[in-house]
Amino acid sequence: MIRYLPYVIELALLVYCLIDCIQTDVPRNLSKTTWVFVIILVPIVGGIAWLVAGRPEYRASRNVPWPSTQTAGFPEYERPRRTSPDDDPEFLAGMRASDDEHEKMLKDWEAQLRDREQKLRSDEPPTA
Repeated sequence: MIRYLPYVIELALLVYCLIDCIQTDVPRNLSKTTWVFVIILVPIVGGIAWLVAGRPEYRASRNVPWPSTQTAGFPEYERPRRTSPDDDPEFLAGMRASDDEHEKMLKDWEAQLRDREQKLRSDEPPTA
C-alpha cells in the first residue's frame, strides 16, 4: 500500500495544479497553455513550479462585515444612478404618444366593425 503513495501524491498534485492553472485568469511568468504543458509533461517538478512561480499573487482582502465596492472610501466619486422608466420624461412622452395612437387605432377598428354590421343588416333578406 505504501508503495502506491508517491503515485497518489503525484496524481493529486497534477489534478490540483491543472485545475488551479485552468481557473486562473492571468498566471505569472508564462502563458496559461505553457503552464498546462509544463504541469502535464514534467510530473512533480511542473506542479511544484506552478505552485511556486506560476500562481498569481493574491492580495489579502480586507476583513470587513460588509462587501467592499468601487466607491468605498471615495465619496466624491459617485457612479450615475439608474432611474426607473417612470422617472424618465422622454419615456413617459413616448408612452403617451403610443397610448394616443393605440386609442385612435381602436376607434377606427370599432367604426369599421359598426359599418360592416350595418352593411350585413341591410343586405339580409326580410324574413316572413
